[in-house]
Parts: sequence; C-alpha cells; structure tokens
Amino acid sequence: MNYLNVRTDNILPVAKELNQLLADYHIYYQKLRNFHWNVTGKNFFDLHEIFETMYTDARTKIDEIAERILTLQYHPTSRYSMYLKMSSISEESPLQTDTDMIESILKDHKTLLKQMYRVLEKAKKAEDEGTPDLISGYISSLEKTSWMLNAWSKSTVEQLNEEIILS
Repeated sequence: MNYLNVRTDNILPVAKELNQLLADYHIYYQKLRNFHWNVTGKNFFDLHEIFETMYTDARTKIDEIAERILTLQYHPTSRYSMYLKMSSISEESPLQTDTDMIESILKDHKTLLKQMYRVLEKAKKAEDEGTPDLISGYISSLEKTSWMLNAWSKSTVEQLNEEIILS
C-alpha cells in the first residue's frame, strides 16, 4: 500500500541518504558515550553532563531517522558492522584532552550537517515533504550546539566579528 504522497520510485535515494545519516549518527552517538565516560580534568563536571545531554539527543534522532526510513517503506541499516563500514565519522581513542574531544565533536558536526543537506537535496527531488521537516529541525539544533561548543573552546579574549555589528 502506498500511503505516501510521493512516487515511491523517487524515494530510494532519500532512504539511502537517511541510512547514511543513520550510520553516521550511530558512530557519533558511541563517540559521545566514549567521551562522557572518559573525560577528565577541570572541565569534567560540565563536559560529563553536556556529553550525556548530547548522546541522549543523538539516541532520539537515531530512532527518528530509522522510523523515517521505515515510513518511506525501506529497511534501516541495523548492524553495527555496517555502521562502521558506512559511516563518514570515525571512532576515537578515549585518551584525549577535553579540548581534543570538543574539536572532534565539532568536526563530526560538519560531517553530520553535510549529510543532512544531502538528505534534503534528495528529498526535494523526490517531492518528499516529511523528511525535510524532520531534518531541518536537526540542522538548527546541531548548529546551535556547534556554536556553544565552539564558544566553549575559545579563550575569553576572543571576540566575534565586529564588522557585522558596526556596519
């Protein structure tokens, strides 16, 4: 039964890109767990809590992405071995400084955002309105989290671009 208001032959590329995003999110999720467990130093309390918030959010997104793939009438990838092969995000050593952890996460955010835009591109071509609705919210949320992590990594004397404010 075709309950979607799109031609199902146009949906396969969307499902493929969503499966890629699903793989990326799984590795990202596990990296956040790794960092949550292994962060040390003066920023431990703040980062331990932030990483937990982030991996909880990632876990929710993983479920929503998989359910969207199912809604599109395809099977989501569900084996960790496949996630490791497919993902554009790599595993990390737990032996890192807090600053290196944040830098790694920000790099992953770029990768996730790039994949989200690929999903949006394919969904637009397929005239799929449901997928962009889901992914657009993810983009906004991830951009905000990236801004906050980037701000955390700056020294207190670094400022934003003043030209925008003054011109």
